[in-house]
Amino acid sequence: MAKEELMRKLEERIKNCQKCPLGQLRTNAVPGAGSYEARVMFVGEAPGYWEDQKGLPFVGRAGKVLDELLAGIGLSRDEVYITNIVKCRPPENRDPTEDEIRACSPYLDRQIDIIRPKVIVPLGRHSMRYILEKFGFDPEPISKIHGKTFEAHTLFGKIVIMPMYHPAAALYRPPIREELRKDFAKLGEIINQSP
Repeated sequence: MAKEELMRKLEERIKNCQKCPLGQLRTNAVPGAGSYEARVMFVGEAPGYWEDQKGLPFVGRAGKVLDELLAGIGLSRDEVYITNIVKCRPPENRDPTEDEIRACSPYLDRQIDIIRPKVIVPLGRHSMRYILEKFGFDPEPISKIHGKTFEAHTLFGKIVIMPMYHPAAALYRPPIREELRKDFAKLGEIINQSP
């Protein structure tokens, strides 16, 4: 079955999901967006207000930061795939709970299996912890490991994992924007090196 068909079916399941209480509270589930052939996958934490309204990831203020960072390394949204661990908005934009992550993460696992990215960029500490643990690494504080690379081996080849701060953090803490810019520059180099 083609990637597109597999992803469409998965997106339908996500849109109808009621595996945790967030399913009752959402306006729209937010499966993800971008290219199913993407070499780079960005994984945020959970949708916010605007994402919940539009059913698309990173469309609020943090999304504008992400767009700027992508443009800075010559990429656009339609060349990458952007999603979250949790596909529905937690109330008041609180952090996702362990139960919510446990209920929702199989969808992310399936997205990774279908898209088969070469690079996964977890954005934020919850996403970083989940992705690193999934691939057998011990997570450390994001302040220590953002911009570092980890090599994981999967059934479909090597994946580079590169945790970064969540773009929302750059809105409130200007020094983080500079860190993100540096990390994205490094990401640009990695993408250009891989065939």
